[in-house]
Amino acid sequence: MRLSSQTVAVVQALKGNGRTWSYGYDLSKVTGLKSGTLYPILARLYDEGWLETKWEQSAEPGRPPRHLYRLTAVGSLAASRALNTAATNTRGQRPVYET
Repeated sequence: MRLSSQTVAVVQALKGNGRTWSYGYDLSKVTGLKSGTLYPILARLYDEGWLETKWEQSAEPGRPPRHLYRLTAVGSLAASRALNTAATNTRGQRPVYET
């Protein structure tokens, strides 16, 4: 899986939260990514088995449910490897790839 700098930012944000659930909006604020960039990244990470997701009903009537994300155990391990690779590759200015 190729990791762009945007994907690295998302993985870092998720990894920093440990096993805590994160809202997409919060990830957007932390990473500075707009929804058109963030949600396709989250979808790819989910498809790769790195994320688990769930819906949370709003406590306020009339508000839609919110989608939550967190790294799976496999995703956490893969994220650690990918972030180590990204750090190494950034020093050498080569493209970033997950190993």
